[in-house]
This record gives sequence, structure tokens and C-alpha cells, in this order.
Amino acid sequence: MIRLFISIVIISFSNIALSKGTNVFGIGIYDIKFDGSEKNQSTDFRYEYRSNKSILDIGPEEDNFFFLKPFFGIEYTSDSASYILTGIYFEDNLGELFEGEENKYYFTPSFGAGIYDDGSGKKLGNDIQFRTSLEITYELKNKNRIGVSFSHISNANLGDKNPGVEILSFSYHVPY
Repeated sequence: MIRLFISIVIISFSNIALSKGTNVFGIGIYDIKFDGSEKNQSTDFRYEYRSNKSILDIGPEEDNFFFLKPFFGIEYTSDSASYILTGIYFEDNLGELFEGEENKYYFTPSFGAGIYDDGSGKKLGNDIQFRTSLEITYELKNKNRIGVSFSHISNANLGDKNPGVEILSFSYHVPY
């Protein structure tokens, strides 16, 4: 199943994967709960490749808003859980969005799906999982970025159980 998923992703997005993009490196807290009810908390390590090539443009051409772009990623926890996923994201400058003038802050929501292996970590109830993320980043002088994101991984009730997990991450973005 995992080989089939990877093969489909590679064939479908091979042209996009060769385009310019951004490497995102992240570290975070896996299974964070703000009420103290976490049971399987661990460290989350994340890598994503985000393509700059748009696959779908929604909205006016002169506005760089809702240009959906693909990403590919892998997450791994200190409990040996792993997650290989692909999905879409869009990115908007917060200054442009709220004030009409660009600034150094960006907002990046994303949605992805992939194959999850529990390892010795939290059991999420299915091999297929979906991830939604909201991220805020700040652009440094060298065009790299630092950011913080909040993500939720869930099987969308495909399995008998759907406990879901939340992740709070800090990231470093390197465009090329």
C-alpha cells in the first residue's frame, strides 16, 4: 500500500517536484493538549518540500491569493511513528492581506493526506491519515523564514477509532 502511494505521488507530481520551492525543517511537540490530557507526547521532526509551481489558481490573476501549490512531506516522532504525506497549500503575505502593503509575515494553511505508521507512539486508528495545518512565518534578511505552526492529524473516521493528534511546531524555511 505504501509503495503504491509513493509511486502515484512520484509519477503524478514529477514535473512539479523539479520546480523551485522551499525546504521546510521543523521540530515540535506531538500530541500537545492545552488541558494537560496528553498521553503519548513525543518530539515531532518534520521535513517538507513546498513547490512554488501553482497547480490551481483561484481568484483574480493580479492577486497572488489562493494559488494552490503542492507539498510533499515526512514526519517522524521520538516514539518511532512516521507519516509520509502529500497535499496542497497556499501562502499569503499578512501585510498585503490586512493592510494592502507587503511585510515580512506570511500565513500558510495546508491540507494533506498520507500513510501513517504508529511505531510505538499514539495509535491513530488507521494507516490513512489527513493533516491540516496553520502556519505563521517571518522572513529573515537572507529570505529564509522562521515560523510556528499548529497541525491536526486525523483519519476522518475511516477507522474504528479516531483519536487524532495535535502538533505544535517551530520551523526553518530555506527557499531555493
